[in-house]
Amino acid sequence: MGHSAVKKRYVFNRVSATSNALINLLFIIICVLFIAPMVLVVMVSFTSEKALLANGYQFWPAQFSTESYQYVFKAWKDILRCYGNSILVTTVGSFAATAVITLYAYPLSRSNFRHKNGFAFFAFFTTIFGGGLVPWVFIYAQFLKISDTLLVLIIPYLVNAWWIIIMRTFMKQSIPEELIEAARIDGAGEFRTFFSIALPLCKAGLATIFLFCMVKFWNDYYLSLIFINNHHLYTIQYYMYSLLNGIDQILSNTNVPPEARRNLPSEGCRMALAVIGVGPVVFTYPFFRKFFVKGLIIGAVKG
Repeated sequence: MGHSAVKKRYVFNRVSATSNALINLLFIIICVLFIAPMVLVVMVSFTSEKALLANGYQFWPAQFSTESYQYVFKAWKDILRCYGNSILVTTVGSFAATAVITLYAYPLSRSNFRHKNGFAFFAFFTTIFGGGLVPWVFIYAQFLKISDTLLVLIIPYLVNAWWIIIMRTFMKQSIPEELIEAARIDGAGEFRTFFSIALPLCKAGLATIFLFCMVKFWNDYYLSLIFINNHHLYTIQYYMYSLLNGIDQILSNTNVPPEARRNLPSEGCRMALAVIGVGPVVFTYPFFRKFFVKGLIIGAVKG
């Protein structure tokens, strides 16, 4: 009877050749739907403005042109400086945020930590109720006095309650309590247990949280919009935001000669800025992919 049950379960879980082909076809279609917009953006950025106005967006340029990139890179020094600011903020911020989130999540994952319910409530309460924009700005601008510095682009994003949940769940399932007890019996302290036992078992979770943080810091322009006035501290995302606003103002300004407005590669510039803004994140993702999938799946399971 046991053998029969195993045989039935195997037959039930088996995927036929037709189903396998349909599943593969479905995922191919999904991949195309995700990749096609990116390809379209790149192609439009290399299309001349006249061809865009005449034919609209096309997957292959009707008239190949680099005028959009030439227009954007007229201020190449500013772009390089903004890229440097973004890389610095993203690198420092991602490492710092991953460290803070991991240090917060580790005690919450241990059953013998007496105050874990209080700390968990302190973090999760912020997902339901927020203080609002005014006290938030007041704390950083008036109390901490870090507006117009790169610190203000890092500190507000050091803690994220949802990522603490993911990391806590990952640690709870990846680090056996027996292993922690064995380390303590052998004389290991809390810091040695954390750095020598816990962290090596959480590489996938750390990579996942680091990737989340990296995307968050790289794509952010809101903090620059609120706190940064010095143009030398602009990030690449905020610089693009400002450039797009400048293009819109030129197009709507009737004092600008019509010929100049017609020659402005506005549509191509928008796509060129999108390509430039994607930047290192796209090239970095493949290095984290194998950790990202495992960490996200385990961390997403409710603990």
